Amino acid sequence: MRPFVFVNVAMSADGKISTRERRQVRISGSEDYSRVDRIKAESDAIMVGIGTVLADNPSLTVKSPELQAKRRAVGKDENPIRVVVDSAGKTPLDADILHKGTGKRIVAVSQRASPEAVERLREHAAVIAAGDETVDLSLLLEELHRQGIRRLMVEGGGTLIWALFERGLVDELQTFVGSMVIGGKDAPTPADGAGFLKEEHFTRLTLIDAIRLDDGLLIRWEVEKA
Repeated sequence: MRPFVFVNVAMSADGKISTRERRQVRISGSEDYSRVDRIKAESDAIMVGIGTVLADNPSLTVKSPELQAKRRAVGKDENPIRVVVDSAGKTPLDADILHKGTGKRIVAVSQRASPEAVERLREHAAVIAAGDETVDLSLLLEELHRQGIRRLMVEGGGTLIWALFERGLVDELQTFVGSMVIGGKDAPTPADGAGFLKEEHFTRLTLIDAIRLDDGLLIRWEVEKA
């Protein structure tokens, strides 16, 4: 058993999520920011990869006091559980994700993370060890389900998102397409990584809906099961 996994990304009209220097870019507007805050509040946990933590230093907190209050009213923390996939245990101990906002944090590591790094992280977060060289995402999701997580939001980055798609662990993709072109063959995309080599291995999607939002388009896709 694993949680329902949905990926939420914002990308430019040419499919980039930031510049070739991996500098964070504001792609969506206020309407989409409100939507993202709402779906965060509706999730049991939010997961990112270590690359996103190092590049953007996100807190992944719910911003709206009203949404925080709704979570408290049903006995939940103001913020969903924050999960970092960090095979080598490189999460900085002063990272916002470990300190900002109330709620539980989990750092998932592999066996190659040093015992010293794991002990330091345990001062700020629960640590789950899964996998040898890299985090075994299937095992991680099974453990998250055992811990009561039923709805998991994935915010990036491209390496983690690709790995989840490659292993067939995504149920839904939500994409905000912004009204800009970033360009650059080295600029990151929503699903970086090796990529599928054969067409029969592609992840196939079924359109749920497409809605104009801000000056862009929000597209929701269901992942077809093999």
